[in-house]
Amino acid sequence: MSLSASSFSRRRLVLGAGAAAVLGLAGCRAPQSAATPNQPPRTRLRLIGESRIAHRLQFQGTTVGGLSGIDYDAASGLYYLISDDSSSINPARFYTARIALGMDSLGPPELLGVTTLLQADGSAYPSALQGRQVPDPESIRWRAGSRTVLWTSEGHALTGASPALRETRPDGTLVREFALPAMFDFQLTQGSRSNLTLEGLALTPDGATAWIAMENALREDGPVPTVQAPGGPCRFTQIDLASGKVLRQIAYVPDAIPRAPIPPTAFADNGVAEILMLDADRMLVLERAYMAGWGAEAGNSLRLYLVDTRQGSDTLAMPALQPGAYRAVDKTLIADFAAFIGPGAGPRLERLDNTEGMAWGPVLPNGNRSLVFISDDNFSSRQISQWLAFEFLD
Repeated sequence: MSLSASSFSRRRLVLGAGAAAVLGLAGCRAPQSAATPNQPPRTRLRLIGESRIAHRLQFQGTTVGGLSGIDYDAASGLYYLISDDSSSINPARFYTARIALGMDSLGPPELLGVTTLLQADGSAYPSALQGRQVPDPESIRWRAGSRTVLWTSEGHALTGASPALRETRPDGTLVREFALPAMFDFQLTQGSRSNLTLEGLALTPDGATAWIAMENALREDGPVPTVQAPGGPCRFTQIDLASGKVLRQIAYVPDAIPRAPIPPTAFADNGVAEILMLDADRMLVLERAYMAGWGAEAGNSLRLYLVDTRQGSDTLAMPALQPGAYRAVDKTLIADFAAFIGPGAGPRLERLDNTEGMAWGPVLPNGNRSLVFISDDNFSSRQISQWLAFEFLD
């Protein structure tokens, strides 16, 4: 989620350490109000380590920050990092990087290149002061079969730039923009909410289809989460990449905001930050919350869930998701990242930040997969670009 200057002060500035610990391992379940939980899977995370990218690092004529998406190409060993800078500091862009990752260590990130994302006419995307098609890049996926990247944009409500899914070559040239359902457009009383649109993107292992995920519900589908209640359903939409055809859609209900902000009238939110396919049908969903305030009860909360995309109603033809008219997918809690904060055995974290990117990393020496995360620092000196690595235990 990118932030305008006017909204920056009310968003996710981390004023304290991470959330109070609530252990999130296999066997923990989502609240019944969010969805009916499945039997817990035999999976969990083991923290390998943390690394950081320096605040406002200058690299090849750009300011590094706002890293809201990450993906990994196993063939080249390259990571792809997308910035959610809406061409306000530098033109919309993604970076390539390497990082040494072992069973018990995570090295410093090494940036290798930066690529400007280009429009169909070969020009860079404009900022809000320069044109209408303002991008808000959020998620990125490397498509090995075509050697291209897919990326989502939350669009820009004030200029009317709709949320988008685009495919781009490694040199930044545009391959195509996918036709998305009109329900995602910004409208006066329905459609997407500003800055709460296409936050997540996942590819199936065969590379044939993509899933795009809303951060919060469409206006007609329900409210945003509160401290007292879960949010309305987020629509996750599956797209056939060969034809561009939208195949189906499921509903996912995000949790209530974990804790009240301080004071209770201050800003707080929760939503879907990223999605990632575990296999052809099962999906990891990262929920990220923020509660304004100070001390240990303030800051970010991160929870990782597992869903089965074969479950739930197909909501694609439903103009509005009314209670009782559909079934949301079940969700099972894999990890609450608060479990990795503070004293304890093994690697520990001092804090969590505004984590928005999630990807599979390299296979570890023991044959297990690594899972990596990146945080969006909003270009703020009070936040960090935090790279986290875990072993995924199955």
